[in-house]
Amino acid sequence: MIIYNPKDWWKLIFAFHKSDTFRMMLPGIIGVAVYTGIVAYIENEVFNATFKNTTAVHSLVGFALSLLLVFRTNTAYDRWWEGRKAWGSLVNNSRNLALKLSVLNLSMEEKSMFSKLISNYILAAKEHLRGLNATEQLNYTVDYNASYFLEANHLPNRIMKAIYSEIQKLLDTDRITNQQILYINEELRSFTDNIGICERIKRTPIPYSYSIYLKKIIFFYVFTMPIGFVREFGYWAMPIVALIFYVFAGIEMLAEEIEDPFGTDANDLPTDQLYETIRNNVEEIFEVNVI
Repeated sequence: MIIYNPKDWWKLIFAFHKSDTFRMMLPGIIGVAVYTGIVAYIENEVFNATFKNTTAVHSLVGFALSLLLVFRTNTAYDRWWEGRKAWGSLVNNSRNLALKLSVLNLSMEEKSMFSKLISNYILAAKEHLRGLNATEQLNYTVDYNASYFLEANHLPNRIMKAIYSEIQKLLDTDRITNQQILYINEELRSFTDNIGICERIKRTPIPYSYSIYLKKIIFFYVFTMPIGFVREFGYWAMPIVALIFYVFAGIEMLAEEIEDPFGTDANDLPTDQLYETIRNNVEEIFEVNVI
């Protein structure tokens, strides 16, 4: 995720990076401009067309298309923001669980183990949402080494099972009471709830029919514009149509990028930084230094 100052207008206007829509769409923009120039030449120079201007039709369709794109971007941003709230909840609940466990009568080895398990869960969740496996990146303990995690299909669940197992051991040995279990149960449950929210966002894209319909409308709208526009604007229709293509297709491209916010694109959530924040906070709370 790119950190920037939203008030720095001029810097943002002239900024270009690998995820900038203008840079990504430049070949398509040039192609649309060339296509419009060809239509202008054939229509005005070859056939000397005299039919009536048809831009009024595109004005009406453009209004309906704008409403569809507004809905599209709002839906995509809602998914992005819901993912951010889920990760914010993971940050808060990791801290709360660490704080509640840190005041129990635990040895330094047990504190170190819980610190590693909580951090491992966030690391595994981050990579799981990217379709990757973080087994080799985990901080292992004596009881939970590589072999324990090796065959896990859902690594975050495997790590949470280890946390629950350790809590149960404390209960079985009367190290904690049933009341204390209730005291920390909310944080324990929240981990699975939040990863479930993120999985729902990732695995439920916008309905296929809606997405393909919107792309078709943009395509036909832009590629029929030159037919009417070159009668009124001549070769000046080339930059006009290219600009309209950039506006409409760029909005759709932005929506596509932010509707799955768990990757490594510039506009995705800063899950790497959030993981580092959680790991550092948990280590500080438990007063351990995980190597």
